[in-house]
Amino acid sequence: MAIYAISDLHLSFNDENKSMEVFGEDWKDYVSKIKSNWKNTVKEDDTVLIAGDISWGLNIEEVKKDFEFINKLPGKKIIIKGNHDYYFSTKKKVESFLNENKFNTINILHNNAYVVEKFVICGTRGWGNTADLLKNIDDQKILQREIGRLRISLNSINKEDKDKDIIIMTHFPPFNYEFQKLLKEYNVKKCIYGHLHGKGHYMVREGNIDGIEYVMVSGDYTKFRLVKINN
Repeated sequence: MAIYAISDLHLSFNDENKSMEVFGEDWKDYVSKIKSNWKNTVKEDDTVLIAGDISWGLNIEEVKKDFEFINKLPGKKIIIKGNHDYYFSTKKKVESFLNENKFNTINILHNNAYVVEKFVICGTRGWGNTADLLKNIDDQKILQREIGRLRISLNSINKEDKDKDIIIMTHFPPFNYEFQKLLKEYNVKKCIYGHLHGKGHYMVREGNIDGIEYVMVSGDYTKFRLVKINN
């Protein structure tokens, strides 16, 4: 069984005026690319990590067609909230929405963890684009809250799974010092992230950094191909 990852699908079946195609050639026909690449790559017993910015929908009803699209694609999906997932008010409300619509291939990662074969998947949205210190007090508060949520996620790993390799999923780039310190504390092996688009790709950092492998999986960065995470 394989584990794949992608982020920033930015689906908008409910409102075609929010299509990402206005942002340039890289986004041309992106939904068809996602669907084709996904079906040609993922098998039903595989798992796909979706690292946020899933839908442009502003409320839970506006995302129904987007989640229906995801649910029908092969594999089990684990999702986190991105900065544009405005419909995501609480985990409980989104889980109720998934259950009511029988979107049973989608699970939410929020203050919890999932075991996938010999791996444990933990994560949180994160905050901030770079490793720079956040000078705004409100930004600092949000960052500390996200660090706290990541610790809760990591602490939710069951005792019998402590020996499994940990994969972290964030939406924002995870290169703030305190984030990296936490990843090292828990001996994290791999971290995936998204959020960066277009000209923002100059901030991408990948590969082994201080013993942790970082993988950037934003849709337009991977050309809407899913990235295999496990060996």
